[in-house]
Amino acid sequence: MKKQFIKVVLSCAVVAGGFTVTSCKNSSSKDVSRATGWKINSKDGGFQFNTDFKEQETAPGLVFVEGGTFTKGKVQDDVMHDWNNTPTSQHVQSFYMDETEVTNVMYLEYLDYLKSVYPPENPMYTNIYTGALPDTLVWRNRLGFNETMTNNYLRHPAYAEYPVVGINWVQATQFAEWRTDRVNEVMLEREGYLAKDAKYQASTGEVAGTFSTEAYLNRPESVYNGQIDSLQGSKKKDSINTFAKRSSGIIMPEYRLPTETEWEYAAQANQGTREYNNYRGRKKYPWDGEYTRNGQRVGRGDQLANFKQGKGDYGGIAGWSDDGADITAEVMSYKPNDLGLYDMAGNVAEWVADVYRPIVDDEVSDFNYYRGNIYMKTAIGEDGKVNILRDSVVYDTLPNGKIVAVNLPGEIKMEAIGEEETFLRTNFSTSDNRGYRDGDPSSSRFFDQFADEDEADAKKMYDSPKNKIEVDSAGKLVREYDKSNNRSTLINNEVRVFKGGSWRDRAFWLDPAQRRYLPQYMATDYIGFRCAMSRVGSKSKTKNKTARGKKVR
Repeated sequence: MKKQFIKVVLSCAVVAGGFTVTSCKNSSSKDVSRATGWKINSKDGGFQFNTDFKEQETAPGLVFVEGGTFTKGKVQDDVMHDWNNTPTSQHVQSFYMDETEVTNVMYLEYLDYLKSVYPPENPMYTNIYTGALPDTLVWRNRLGFNETMTNNYLRHPAYAEYPVVGINWVQATQFAEWRTDRVNEVMLEREGYLAKDAKYQASTGEVAGTFSTEAYLNRPESVYNGQIDSLQGSKKKDSINTFAKRSSGIIMPEYRLPTETEWEYAAQANQGTREYNNYRGRKKYPWDGEYTRNGQRVGRGDQLANFKQGKGDYGGIAGWSDDGADITAEVMSYKPNDLGLYDMAGNVAEWVADVYRPIVDDEVSDFNYYRGNIYMKTAIGEDGKVNILRDSVVYDTLPNGKIVAVNLPGEIKMEAIGEEETFLRTNFSTSDNRGYRDGDPSSSRFFDQFADEDEADAKKMYDSPKNKIEVDSAGKLVREYDKSNNRSTLINNEVRVFKGGSWRDRAFWLDPAQRRYLPQYMATDYIGFRCAMSRVGSKSKTKNKTARGKKVR
């Protein structure tokens, strides 16, 4: 018996060449590598990893949406005869969605930051702030008096919690990028990687640079214009800086516009009609039922969304308004859908990430469907390090003459992938995939004559107008309309999808499956946006199955 005990002890503590393998009882420990037996997160050094990570934290303003399979597209009569969203079966990964549309006060916070950190008085920064300003002139109507909204809607506190409008697609994506950096800045401060209130020092001018998430992950010493040493938090050990990594589990994925498939899935909120592993029927609107009016005892007869109810009727009669609004309404004015998302029908339509095409190509993809991929990579400088655009701003002039900043100072320089990344690769062969199988050379019947993209007379599948905008010798913008009679479509790679009905739309457009499009540089008084965020890790927040989905009453 004694000999057997000695054998067990020896088998659990093997010493070979001065290297000790961790004891048997700890072989399944999360702090011991199952590949090598080495300790993880040892004080003596070696591999460091966040083994205590549980799950992704829900970022500010977001609601969790568990992914699954659903029918994307219209299953009702296509009275408009667009035939641009035939039903397809799609699967969506779990993600997060803004509880409401981005409001005026949220966007004003963004504008205030840009104006403080990049003062327009500085010639290099002039167009950063002005390029982010909403187009307040969208309220004007040749035969309508709307100057009150033109002058007040964005900034007056009475409209603070109303959805922001006059935002084009480009501005919406830039807001999402800025929001990502500000949220991650707060996360790092909370976890002790940045000093308390470090986020305010850039806006007050105490430091000369700002925080960029990707710059922090790739070259952390470059953040805050190289002054991050003085902004280290409690994690700093003696004189050694400690930086969070992606493997730390603290950095949030980016805020972004939702894909069209994500938006439609979230708007339908079919979880409320689920029984076991089936959906019972299909919703016509984000709420249950075939009608737009409330059928419950409390509030019976009231409209469930903000939309145009008839010719000259935007909200009913005085004293008995059906939807409580004539233009947009304050967010959360109506009940949420079964996912807890507000205004997924009515109030304002919303930009989504996708480039518009009439066909949803489910032969190529039925998982996280999205058209609009442009694959980029970080630019590497001559010193072998990631290239940071520290003291430069790259601007782009949109087709309507609006100048917007492509990057902000301190961000990483990005460039399109090339042959080094695509050679002998089967899943993609080029950087720009917006026209894949629907607008690229191989999908056109003129493929043998397909000319360079820059040639105006090229025979393309989507031959849209090409208005010119140039800078003359005096530095002024010269605008010239495309007067060609050969243009046959408005569709191109700069046209984006927007979803949902708005205060200007009839009930037909409240169906989540409806889709429309607009050039990404244009803005209106009825299109807003909300942000989304991908979920990393497990599909669900719980392992327990329920017989029926949760319904919002």
